[in-house]
Amino acid sequence: MPRVKRGTVRRAKRKKLLKRAKGFYATKSKLYQAAQEAVAKADNYAYTGRRRKKRDFRALWVVRINAAARKNGLTYGNFIAGLKAAKIELDRKSLAELAVKHPDAFAAVAAKAKAARPAAPKAAVKAKAARPVAATA
Repeated sequence: MPRVKRGTVRRAKRKKLLKRAKGFYATKSKLYQAAQEAVAKADNYAYTGRRRKKRDFRALWVVRINAAARKNGLTYGNFIAGLKAAKIELDRKSLAELAVKHPDAFAAVAAKAKAARPAAPKAAVKAKAARPVAATA
């Protein structure tokens, strides 16, 4: 079996990893083993963060849409149900953009959603209100 000499390859690999660890605290940016662990952990956080970002933005859009919908006399749920009934296919990102930057346009969309909103069955509403409260022992 031929002899493998990997001095330059190993050095290049370590330099590359230490370069990625630049700016980390204490030995995590200086010593190879500590840097290797820190970079692996950072990669995990980055991977999770890319997925987390999508959740965080959707939550932000929902909050903004809800606030704007309430200014127009609707709850978030009623607003979305009204949009579906009116067959308005705007995503939450663009609705939030309208709510923040173009409140008049959002008000127009909200008016259409309010008009198209399906009415809740009266029997279901009465049954819910008349439900007895459970007594606690």
